[in-house]
Amino acid sequence: MNIKKIMKTAGIAGACGTAAIMTYIAYTSPKKTALRKNCVKKKILVVCQYYHPEPFRIKDICEELVRRGHEVQVVTGYPNYPEGQLYDGYGKGKRIDEIINGVKVHRCYTIPRQTGILNRLLNYYSYAFSASSYVLGSKCRASDGTNFDEVFCNQLSPVMMTVPAIVYKKRYGVPIVMYCLDLWPESLIVGGIKRDSFIYKHFYRVSKRIYGQMDRILVTSRMFQDYLSKNFRIENERIEYLPQYAEDIFEPLAHERVDGIFHFMLAGNIGTAQSIETVLGAAERLQHEPIKFHIIGGGTELKRLKKLKKEKGLHNVVFYGRRPLSDMPGFYEMADAMLVTLLADPALRATLPGKVQSYMAAGKPIIGAADGEIASVIKEARCGFCGGAKDDAALAENIMRFVHADNKPEMGINARRFYEANFEKGIFMDKLERELDRALSMA
Repeated sequence: MNIKKIMKTAGIAGACGTAAIMTYIAYTSPKKTALRKNCVKKKILVVCQYYHPEPFRIKDICEELVRRGHEVQVVTGYPNYPEGQLYDGYGKGKRIDEIINGVKVHRCYTIPRQTGILNRLLNYYSYAFSASSYVLGSKCRASDGTNFDEVFCNQLSPVMMTVPAIVYKKRYGVPIVMYCLDLWPESLIVGGIKRDSFIYKHFYRVSKRIYGQMDRILVTSRMFQDYLSKNFRIENERIEYLPQYAEDIFEPLAHERVDGIFHFMLAGNIGTAQSIETVLGAAERLQHEPIKFHIIGGGTELKRLKKLKKEKGLHNVVFYGRRPLSDMPGFYEMADAMLVTLLADPALRATLPGKVQSYMAAGKPIIGAADGEIASVIKEARCGFCGGAKDDAALAENIMRFVHADNKPEMGINARRFYEANFEKGIFMDKLERELDRALSMA
C-alpha cells in the first residue's frame, strides 16, 4: 500500500499527514420502492468511516437508496464509535465483508478512537489510508464488474474520511456528492484546539483542499453554507441545504402522566460538545421539583458525568447508557419533553443535531440550551423554549416554564407538523436523488 502516493493523489499531504503516515505504518502490521420519476438507477460508492452497528443515519439512507432501485456499496471502518472500543464480533478478519439489507459493506482497518491527540490522529488517518488503498483495488467494483457511477461521501468527523472518495474520483473520473454533517476544522475547537495553533492551521488547509474537491456539497445547516462560502470560497451554486430526517420508527407518541412527575429526556452522544453538564446543573437547581431527567446514550463523557451526578447527589437524574435505535420509541414515549444542549461555541451555533428531527418526528416538545440554528428552529416551529448554550439557570427556568404552560400538547403537534413540512424522510430522499442526478449530469 503506497500511502504517500495516496495522500499526494488526494492532495492533502503535509508535515502532520506524513508524521501520521509513519506512525500508522509502525502501528499496523426489504421490498423494492419505485424509482423517483426521471431518476436514473445508479451504482453508488458510499464512503463513511462510520456505519452500522454504530448509531448513524447513513445506514438508513443507504438502505432506502437500495429500495429505490440503486446499487450501493459502503466502504467503512471497524465499528468503535463512540466509546472507542471495537464492537463484539468485529475487527481484523471479522465481518469484513457483509450484505446488510441489500447494501454491500466492506470494513477497512481502523484504529479505535481514544482520547489524546496522537490517538485521535491514528484513528483519523488509519481509516483514510486503508480505505483509500481498498477503493483503488480490484475488489472495489460494482456487481457487474465495472466502476461505480459516482461517490456519495457522508462526512462526519474527521474530514479526512473523505480522502478515499477523492482518491476514487481522481482515478476513475466520477463525481463526488458530499453530505457535510460536521464542519471542519471548526469541529476541532470543541475538542480544545485553539484557532491560532499549528494543528488548527494545518487542518484548515487540509479542509480547504478537501471541500474544494467536492462536486456537490449538501449541508445540514444553512450556516454551514455561509462558512464554506466565506472561508473556502466554495461557490454557492455547489452547495445545497439538506437537513437531516428521522428514521421511520419515530411516530407521534403521546405521554400520559400517571406518577405526577414531569419527565425530561436527552438522547444521543454523550461527548464534550453536547454539554450534558448543563442538564446536570439544571437538575441540581430543580431537585425539589416533581421533575426527573433521563439521559440516554454513550460517549467519552459518560463516565465523568455519572461520577459528577454522584458527587452532587442528583437523585433526579438517570443515565441509561447506549441503547439500540429500536429501543428509542419506548423511551421517547415516557417523556413529557425532550432536551437538547450544546457548548457555547461559534462552530456549534451552526449545528442542527439529528436528534432534533427525531424529537420532532415523535411529536415531542423541545427544551433547549443552545445558540444559533437550534434556537432558530425551536422558535420557528413554536415547539418549545430555548435559552443560551451552557446556561443551566435558563434551562431550569424554561423547564419550569414548560411545566406550567397550558399549551403543552400544542407544542408537540407543532413539532410534528414542522417535521413533516421540512424534515420528512421522503423529502430528504427525493432531494438526495436529485442531487446525485445533478452531479452525474454535470460530470
